[in-house]
Amino acid sequence: MSGLRTGTDSSAATPAAAAPARVSPAELALLASVFVVAACGLVYELAAGALASYLLGDSVLQFSTIIGCYLFAMGIGSWLSRFIEHQLVAQFLRIELMVGLIGGLMPAGLFVAHSLLPADALAPFRVLLYGLVGLVGILAGLEIPLVMRILKRHFSERYALKDLVSQVLTFDYLGALVVAVAFPLLFVPHLGLVRTGVFFGLLNAGVAAWALWMFRAELRNLWAHVAACVAVITALLATMAGAGHLTTWAEDAFYGGDIIVRESSDYQRVVVTAGAGGVRLYLNGNLQFHSRDEYRYHEALVHPAMASQAAPRRVLVLGGGDGMAVREVLKYPGVEQVTLVELDPHITRLFARHPALVKLNDRALASPKLQIVNADAYAWLERNREFFDVIVVDFPDPTNFSIGKLYSTSFYQRAEQALAASGVMVVQTTSPLVARRSFWTVAATLEAVGLQTTPYHAHVPSFGEWGFIIAGRRPWVMPTSPQALPAGLRFLTVEGLPALLQFPPDMARIEMPPNRLSNQGLVATFEEEWGRVDR
Repeated sequence: MSGLRTGTDSSAATPAAAAPARVSPAELALLASVFVVAACGLVYELAAGALASYLLGDSVLQFSTIIGCYLFAMGIGSWLSRFIEHQLVAQFLRIELMVGLIGGLMPAGLFVAHSLLPADALAPFRVLLYGLVGLVGILAGLEIPLVMRILKRHFSERYALKDLVSQVLTFDYLGALVVAVAFPLLFVPHLGLVRTGVFFGLLNAGVAAWALWMFRAELRNLWAHVAACVAVITALLATMAGAGHLTTWAEDAFYGGDIIVRESSDYQRVVVTAGAGGVRLYLNGNLQFHSRDEYRYHEALVHPAMASQAAPRRVLVLGGGDGMAVREVLKYPGVEQVTLVELDPHITRLFARHPALVKLNDRALASPKLQIVNADAYAWLERNREFFDVIVVDFPDPTNFSIGKLYSTSFYQRAEQALAASGVMVVQTTSPLVARRSFWTVAATLEAVGLQTTPYHAHVPSFGEWGFIIAGRRPWVMPTSPQALPAGLRFLTVEGLPALLQFPPDMARIEMPPNRLSNQGLVATFEEEWGRVDR
């Protein structure tokens, strides 16, 4: 490590002078603080992006805009650092406390705000979200320039500019790498988003407390700084201790029912309520089913396709980890094997074990005919070499690009290859009334891979008018015999099937381009259409 010297006589340098000086504890602690503040800053960015994707949907859009806003704000903070000329340590201490307090409490604050605001008041929530992200980004942008200047001021004999920049940025990037790996694998699964934010806020406050101790001799108003550190750490510890109660209160306020399940998987927040009206499942705040009318949805999804096959023996269900579609499939005694491919093992375990949920799916997930595969359906189909008489596609709506790929020509090509010679596939296809362009985009996408389609719709009170599409290599043949449908259905009848195929003018077909993996136009179309209504 080179030092700052004057003169040109290289012979004056002795071997002892050329040897690097020993790193002092204060210098090492300052460099370690760079590691900590880099880790904390990235955590606040990731936590905001994860919360936004949970609460607003479209994870790609939310993470992209959050990261862009945060980096821009850091740039502003770095530019503003030039105007801080005096009391560098005191200013650094104050900034650490503000970052720790605001960043550490940001996930809790956003979670509470989302619960208190009306369901359709997304604009105020977005203002709060990006305002907090911008503020934390500006403060984080001030940190590293101040650390570099403090190092330069206190250890000028050890650092040339190139060495200073190299050392600081090395620790900065190393901190970002460590937390980028640990955030999804360690912190969120074990602490949750609220406690993770608070934990790293405490780390920022710890850096401030260290700076207070190390440079106490040069600080003015020492006891005022001590009081500020104590107040921030106390507030963060109190939030850490009450995080469970806070989350419970916020979810109770948002869902407004008796919550019987509140859990986080590696993929989503899972909440199940059981009130006087029935059982509801929410994933990331979005209603997936209501027990009072889910039978309408699942009967309409499964039986038109199943009943059109003479004797379906092998059935593939993609998505639908709640077991409701499997329940309907198993009503056909000739079915020998059902394969359920569900990404989230947390969902399949929950619906196989929780008494209230097992009752809803009629113990379908315990059937000896069922094979459960917890995998990404897109990748699983790529490896699959089996053929199925019926494929039931029951994915969530295409709210983001991760799900949108499951509505693309690439995906349907893979699914078509898994169909038996006379097999059929049925796809849940959002609302043809609310999202008319999205619905017919899916039809165009299925047709683009050479499949013949039969669109239909049914009224599900919890969701309104809902759409489905049957696709196969041959035209779908409507069943006409009452015996084609299993006994005991509560909604679907052979006599009522023709009405499901009728589309009034406000739902009639419009020409739309297929959804391709290269552009995923369906995601933007879907968000535009559903964004006009209160979901």
